Amino acid sequence: MSSLDAAGPVLDAEGRVLDRIVLRGLRAIGRHGVLASERELGQPFALDVALHLDVRAAAAGDDLTRTVHYGVLAQELVGVLTGEPVALLERLAELVAARCLAASPLVAAVDVVVHKPQAPIPVPFDDVELVVRRVRA
Repeated sequence: MSSLDAAGPVLDAEGRVLDRIVLRGLRAIGRHGVLASERELGQPFALDVALHLDVRAAAAGDDLTRTVHYGVLAQELVGVLTGEPVALLERLAELVAARCLAASPLVAAVDVVVHKPQAPIPVPFDDVELVVRRVRA
């Protein structure tokens, strides 16, 4: 099971499971981290995001304005990865989640997985992941 799927579904006001637009493996070099070397040299980061929304109206009318333009959003999220450095993955995940929720008022919730596969950890490992879900207030 993917980290995006672990939290389970998001329901709309009538109790129906919302649809999801999922972007996996968005990658960029970022300068995030607590250590000075991480900010100087940069390192790879990756994102997986799942936007929870109802896409039935978009599908019925074949209408891009009734959904989220995931190509534009992908570019914006890579901009977050390559943008202003932050110390913590927790902060980076919050910035990504906020950008996803701002993409459209149709997005009811977002799941974000931030990957830091080359984190400065002195033992063998495959990846560091931080997973958050944020729901529109």
